[in-house]
Amino acid sequence: MRKKEFSRIFGLLGLGILILLLGSVFIGRYPEPYWMPPGLLSKDQLARQLVLNLRLPRLLTAFLLGMILSATGAVLQMIFRNPLVEPGFLGVSQGAAFGAAVSILWLHRHPLVIELSATFFGLLALITSYLLSTRIRYGGWVLRLILSGVAVSALFSAGVGVLKYIADPLTELPELTFWLLGGLYSVTWRDLLFVLPFALTGIVVVYAMRWRVNLLSLNDDAAFSLGASLTRERVILLLVTISATAALTAISGVIGWVGLIIPHISRRLFGASAEKSIPAAMLLGGGFTVIADDLARTLLAGEIPLGILTSAIGAGLFIYLMISMGIKVRRDG
Repeated sequence: MRKKEFSRIFGLLGLGILILLLGSVFIGRYPEPYWMPPGLLSKDQLARQLVLNLRLPRLLTAFLLGMILSATGAVLQMIFRNPLVEPGFLGVSQGAAFGAAVSILWLHRHPLVIELSATFFGLLALITSYLLSTRIRYGGWVLRLILSGVAVSALFSAGVGVLKYIADPLTELPELTFWLLGGLYSVTWRDLLFVLPFALTGIVVVYAMRWRVNLLSLNDDAAFSLGASLTRERVILLLVTISATAALTAISGVIGWVGLIIPHISRRLFGASAEKSIPAAMLLGGGFTVIADDLARTLLAGEIPLGILTSAIGAGLFIYLMISMGIKVRRDG
């Protein structure tokens, strides 16, 4: 795709996302199911409070969540040269879930405490995966980190299972279970401000280094001969993307499939070059998550957990891509 054509399509995509965000402000179940007339904002104080204090921070958080998950997925799939990699494969999502469970059961149920605990354990999972990979003597760097991520994910998943088993079934278990299903039902401006530094740092760094990701997707010898500082650049990208993912997972719960399927769609539409596919994946991921969140809060009188919808829609899209186009796993020779 030529640069001029990409700029035009990317601009149209951005305009479409902006229209989606503006329209989503009026989607909901007040004053009646599915839609709020725009003119109601000037007449109904409750409608204004609903939009300003609930819908706006929720929509912005959903958009940032989708951007970060998609950007992280795109970066990881290229760095590890595996199209089936997603943000949680280094144990970050499972670590954040464990941190939230620890806070709900033993620390405090205040949202900020849950967010800090989830972020801490998500980053701990990343550090543990990296340190463990340095001790493994089998295979190359990519394989070692993948094996470490699988092991760390299993450990934290087992820990979450133990915490669910010992949780009080009347008070603690329902809250823990609903959090693990994922959702933005309790997001406020304070939550948005908490994740904003992590999210903006991740977005800016990934966008600035998007052309370097193309080099890092090559084998180590080729990337080094082209001037890439492999270890430093990989560490920077992993740190900022996983930190942002952990922070957003702390307030949203575990949201699956966004970071796996959206990068595939972006590469199909805009080509394999990270210079074009990563910015497009950010916009597509943000729009996808906003649409899923709109459906989550409008389809039924009781809110559907966001993680259920993203998994259902993402799995359906993934099956369609596999059947219609095929997804090839790149292997090193």
